[in-house]
Amino acid sequence: MQYRAMLVGNSDGIGLATTNRLLAAGWDIVGISRSESPITNAAYYHRVADVSESRYMDLMNELVMIGPLDLCIYFVGIGELLDPLDMSGEARIIDVNLTGMVRTAAVVIPHMVRNGKGHFIGVSSVADELLSSEAPSYHASKAGLSNYLGGLALAVKPKGVYVTNVRFGFVDTKMAKGDVKPFMMNVEKAVDHLESCISKKPVRFTAPKIVIPLIKFRKLMMKLPLINSAV
Repeated sequence: MQYRAMLVGNSDGIGLATTNRLLAAGWDIVGISRSESPITNAAYYHRVADVSESRYMDLMNELVMIGPLDLCIYFVGIGELLDPLDMSGEARIIDVNLTGMVRTAAVVIPHMVRNGKGHFIGVSSVADELLSSEAPSYHASKAGLSNYLGGLALAVKPKGVYVTNVRFGFVDTKMAKGDVKPFMMNVEKAVDHLESCISKKPVRFTAPKIVIPLIKFRKLMMKLPLINSAV
């Protein structure tokens, strides 16, 4: 059986590596990103677009009419450290990371529901559970993404459509920012996890597993009251 996927934000990093992995497995793929793709393959078709552009929705509606989709993965993500003196880029981070994903799902999910099958994956982050003074827009966008995908999964599963929220820690790509990057995962390992999710279709997947108790511990510490001591 020939499978068909749409991958959004796949010209580098995890998206590019996943594209190559699926092409090697025999998938037909449509890719969308802000940059041209380095891939040359008869089974691959690429369009250049920014998910925040007004024409993005028209392009998506055009592409889903090519044929039924078995899979759509939203890889797109941007993030910058907060500069309290210049917050002009904060809204764009929310728009690209969260609203762009919702725009994508708004076209792809109805298409899948009408066909009675399909799998939508959003690549989120373990940052979705934490407050951050360094990158509040990034953390907020991932919190919204994870929450939306969880609710969407419940809504469409009875229709034969699966939604998976993939939450990664630090992956060795240009998105990995900050001075401390514990338990850094390489790109190929991240793609291994995505392949497993494509096969098993969980509602939520977190990797590496070791970060789960660490996230819970940090959340607990953030809730503890400050204790003032006098000498």
